Formats: sequence, structure tokens, C-alpha cells
Amino acid sequence: MFDAYIICGTPRTGSTLLCDLLTSTRRAGAPHSFYRRQDILEWAEDWGLPARGTMSESDFNVAYLSAAIAAGKGGTGIFGLRLMRENLDELSAILDRIHPGLPSDGARFEKAFGRVLYMHLSRQDKLAQAVSLVKAEQTGLWHVAPDGTEIERVGPPQEPRYDFGRIKDEVGQLEAYDTAWNAWFTQQGIAPLRIGYERLAGNPAAALISICEALGVQPPNVDDVRPGVARLSDATSLDWMRRYRLDAAV
Repeated sequence: MFDAYIICGTPRTGSTLLCDLLTSTRRAGAPHSFYRRQDILEWAEDWGLPARGTMSESDFNVAYLSAAIAAGKGGTGIFGLRLMRENLDELSAILDRIHPGLPSDGARFEKAFGRVLYMHLSRQDKLAQAVSLVKAEQTGLWHVAPDGTEIERVGPPQEPRYDFGRIKDEVGQLEAYDTAWNAWFTQQGIAPLRIGYERLAGNPAAALISICEALGVQPPNVDDVRPGVARLSDATSLDWMRRYRLDAAV
């Protein structure tokens, strides 16, 4: 039985879908990006922590960690965390200040969270992933529900514009993030549970059940699994991928 799990991902790999599915079981925590640096002060305010300026950095880190663990458990016995590669080193540094002297990132995570199952969430088609990311950044729309209702929008609606250079840069960055995760797993002696976006998006119920079994948590009935997040891929996405391949071949 694990005390916690960390979803080790990159943008546009279905992590929001996966977090929603795990939370919906009411037995497998309530994972979120609690250590995304841009959101830390907002989380702290939501949790009712004292204002950042009224505490020492050490006291804030300890209080924040405790609150994050409570939130990530969601009233269950297991803590869930979504962690992007860009935030890994920062989280490790915070935990090192709370629990100094430990020999590795893995040791720090175990000290903070207990026995951890690491899940590596990745997407095989990096071009599709990059197109999804660029289109979301341009349009401001990041997630929709199966009925088309907007779940997450971070900017006013704008028309997407094909940008070969931007997509190419993102393909390279996403490949580098996956390489960095795999290097970190090897360095830490971690054998992660591998979760592919393609399988997760294609059969969410089967993916969720296998993850619950790995966690030692009773899985839900297949008929009870109702994904709350839908794909955003559309004709524009396919057109961009076609144009990119043509441009890349020149």
C-alpha cells in the first residue's frame, strides 16, 4: 500500500483528465499541481495560511507542505500530487530545507510523503502534444467538459495561428522534459508506473482501474467511470500537424 503518488508529467499529456478521474473515485486522493510556482500563493490563501510576509520562509514551507498534503488527500488515506518536470528541482529544494541532510530527491519525497508510487505520464506523439500546447496558449482555452462547457480558460478567446517555429520549439522542449524525467528516474533508482496519453485518452476507465490496482486502492466499476474532461483536438489541430510535416520536410 502506498501513502502517496506523484504524477510526473509534461503539459498536454492528459494530466487534468487523470487527476479528475482519480479524485472522482473518492478513494485515491485529490491530486493537483500544488507546487506549481505561479500558484503557490493562491493555494496558500485558499487554505487560510497566514500571509506570506508574516512568516519566515521555513515556517511558511512547513505550513504549506502540511496544507498541501491535507488537500492532496482529499479526505482519503493517500496523497496525490501532479508535478511537471520544470517544478521538480524547486520542490526538492524546498523539501531539502524542511528535511536537511537526506541523500537524494527520492529520500526527501519519502520523508515528506511516505511510500510514493511514481507515475510517468507521457505522450508518444510529441507533435500532437506541441500543437495542443501552442493552440491552448493562443486561444486561452485549456480544458473543456464532454458537453463542450469550458472548464479552464486563462485568456480571452482568440483565433489560433499556425506557427511552425513555435511548434518546433515546443516539440524540442517536450522531448527534453521526457528525457529529463527518465534520467531522473534512473538516477533515483525509481521504476515508475508508465502511463501513455494515448491509452488514457482512448480508454480512461481501463487506465484508471489499472492505476487504482497499482496503488492498492479498490478500483471503481467500469460503468461508474465518467471522464470529466474532453479532448480539444479538432480539424485545426490536424491541419497544423499536416502543415508542420510539410514545412519540416523542406
